[in-house]
Amino acid sequence: MDQIVDRILAVFDQPEGHAHYGEGVSEREHALQAALLAEQSGAPSSLVAACLLHDIGHLLHGLGEDIASRGIDAKHEAVGAAYLARYFTDDVVGPVALHVDAKRYRVAADPPYAATLSPASIRSLALQGGPMDADEMKRYIAKKHAIAALRLREWDDQAKVVGRATPPPAHFRAALTASLRASADAGV
Repeated sequence: MDQIVDRILAVFDQPEGHAHYGEGVSEREHALQAALLAEQSGAPSSLVAACLLHDIGHLLHGLGEDIASRGIDAKHEAVGAAYLARYFTDDVVGPVALHVDAKRYRVAADPPYAATLSPASIRSLALQGGPMDADEMKRYIAKKHAIAALRLREWDDQAKVVGRATPPPAHFRAALTASLRASADAGV
């Protein structure tokens, strides 16, 4: 189990972890800020872990940080969820898989919310399908991890502050370990 957590944490130190994807902070900084915000809000370990790992698909897809400007949606949420499902419980994987849909839902449910999104998030929203229609909203909110993904989305949006102090990735080791599946495969 320690090997899995070590390898997951090491992803943030790879060059991809220092990519910005159009934001003022790197993927590493963004992940740490989101996890810290969740932790400070008293979220359960699984949601703290989901916040840390929500964009891991960006670190795995290998398509470069200029992907959105090339008009491509890498479906990073699906890439990340598929990777994480080998190791983590559904309470981590579900919110990761749904965090993009949470943005689409929120923009549809609360139109002024769109004005709070960063330019990079607005650009990716268009590639991700834009605001949900009424039927999509009904299907989304009925999903098991929809509310957790909406909470993750809130911290995701707030986790873009240049220079915000955060602990290192290892600070979240306990949350990750507590969220591993009992049958997690040791081969990462």
